[in-house]
Amino acid sequence: MRIPEETVERIRQSADILEVINDFVSLKKRGSNYIACCPFHNEKTPSFNVNPTRQIYKCFGCGKAGDSVRFIMDIENIGYGEALRYLAKKYGIEIEEQEQTPEDLLRQNERESLLIVLNFAKTFFQETLKTTDEGKSIGLSYFRERGFTNPTMDAFELGYTLDQWDALLKEGLRRGYSRDLLEKAGLILVKEGATGGDNKVFDRFRGRVMFPIHNVSGRVIAFGARILKTDKNQPKYLNSPETTVYHKSQVLYGIYQAKQAIRQEDVCYLTEGYTDVISLHQAGIRNVVASSGTSLTTDQIRLISRFTPNVTILYDGDAAGIKAALRGLDMVLEEGLNLKLLLLPDGEDPDSYVHKIGADAFKAYIREHSQDFIDFKASRWLTEAGDNPLKRAEGISDVCVSITKIPDALKRQTLSQRVAQVFHVSEQSVISEINRLLRKQHDQSKKDSERQQRTGDSSGRKPAMSPGSVPSGEPSLDDINSLLDGFTPEHPDMDFPAEAVAPGKFFTDERTKGVRAPLSYQEEECVRLLINYGVRELEPGITLCQYVLSELHDIDFQTSPYDLILTLFREAYSRGDILTASNFLNRRSEASEWPRGAEIQNQAIHLTTPRYEISEGWLKHEIFVPSEEEVGILADAAYRNILRIKKLLAEQRMATLQQLLRESGNKSPEEADQLLTEFMHFKRIDIEISSLLGTVISG
Repeated sequence: MRIPEETVERIRQSADILEVINDFVSLKKRGSNYIACCPFHNEKTPSFNVNPTRQIYKCFGCGKAGDSVRFIMDIENIGYGEALRYLAKKYGIEIEEQEQTPEDLLRQNERESLLIVLNFAKTFFQETLKTTDEGKSIGLSYFRERGFTNPTMDAFELGYTLDQWDALLKEGLRRGYSRDLLEKAGLILVKEGATGGDNKVFDRFRGRVMFPIHNVSGRVIAFGARILKTDKNQPKYLNSPETTVYHKSQVLYGIYQAKQAIRQEDVCYLTEGYTDVISLHQAGIRNVVASSGTSLTTDQIRLISRFTPNVTILYDGDAAGIKAALRGLDMVLEEGLNLKLLLLPDGEDPDSYVHKIGADAFKAYIREHSQDFIDFKASRWLTEAGDNPLKRAEGISDVCVSITKIPDALKRQTLSQRVAQVFHVSEQSVISEINRLLRKQHDQSKKDSERQQRTGDSSGRKPAMSPGSVPSGEPSLDDINSLLDGFTPEHPDMDFPAEAVAPGKFFTDERTKGVRAPLSYQEEECVRLLINYGVRELEPGITLCQYVLSELHDIDFQTSPYDLILTLFREAYSRGDILTASNFLNRRSEASEWPRGAEIQNQAIHLTTPRYEISEGWLKHEIFVPSEEEVGILADAAYRNILRIKKLLAEQRMATLQQLLRESGNKSPEEADQLLTEFMHFKRIDIEISSLLGTVISG
């Protein structure tokens, strides 16, 4: 169903990109922009840039870019319409749409359909808990015994499912949801009947209290369920199966309810169970999540890192709790997070202990008993080792293994001093052990890499080139233009030197088999100048756009989509208009009248987002850094960019002519002379431009 255009515009105007992205990632101010570690790919150093002025984001690592709507589409893996509905709900904007029918649901993509049917199930379980006799006497009584209040149960949307075979199935079919959709959502099971018999269809969850599992944006993606009666044939806890929307290794229970508190407190408490999270949340400790019924995974740690670099693991004090804490320790360190561990008194878990001692005492216990991983490991090794020097050495090596997981070399150096102090050994011996382990890891990594290369699995990439800066100058282009007069560049079928592969770009040059030609970098720089500064006057009455288009009046670009962007500028200028960055950034690419609108918009974001900003320290110490926006610098940049484009075109034509001259044995002397004359013509162009640019001229 189509959302009215005026509503779309209202949603776009209301959606502040900082607010939208802050729901998923903790942003930090840097200059006029904000940065974070990218939520779309794993990285230790922030390369995700958000520009609040232009309301766009750009990752310089993986190339993801867009506005608020595109961010929601990418982070939630949903379509354009659903992203608009998400933002409309967030900002309280009403969308006038017809009520969806089952036929409408079938036309939607499977992911959105699953989210809708899971939301129906969540509501059904909530209503069952609050309105049915069985729900109130069994489910509600259990939650009351746990001490959960109505606001807490509402915050986590707790529910109950009747001890019947098909209560949810019947209600779902009555509401128009297909059996196939209910099965794909993991809500029902289908067992094949005996030969010739009918299949048996029944609810997956029966007679259990229900814990909905939410994603970061608050949508229900799965359920955890606990049985309350004693039944040896039934597991105590039952979870949803993996589906299109639910991958348990990537989910943390309570992350939606905890994300704001995690950001504010700048620490995340990690527990094991659903009730641990709920009880601590109710006690006012809201920056807490659980590993959702699984062993801690790398994806879960990276999810935490979106909101804070600090993690404290709260596990039971028994042997199983210690084992679980040790299992997750190295994984957290390997992702570059700061780790502390807290073991509760034997026989206690976070749920029972916070009820036993109260919220304030529990917070004090965390402050007083949390240990860094060195103290945590050392205390156990020293207790076990006693006077045994071999056991003591084994403990030192074990702690050093954990230190090698830390990617930051400075942290490793500092922690080696702590290990030496705790175990009463020399710091040099600890450093030597760490270095030995690092060399061992490096050698193994090298062997793995060589094995991958032998099997053809290597996918290394070179960094993209960027235009180099050159001294300012104002020579005339008259000689060059006269030499190029009437010259129409050809597009010879030839390969170019593999100077760089462009990560994070939005095009592939088929002619160069995926490797960027040197000319493409200058074409990129040209459209960057046009998009950012096209309306700027280089001298009274002469805009940069007018200057560039007049100098390139008979030249077409060879790289997509730069050729298309240049054409759009020419068409607009012929109508008396000059396009600006907003023309490219603030348009609905899905409904754009421009061809390949989304691709062009992505390119515009890439070309308008600065990769670096001037350090505040430089400003503090009054270190002057010229800005390219200054008229003289801008004019020089445009001038030299045009020179380089024309030089590369001349070199391109010379390469073609050289090839033809090598094959001149099949040509007449007149044809060979004509080729040589043309080659010398472009050689003079190359020499003249090299002279103007101040570059070395080859013989």
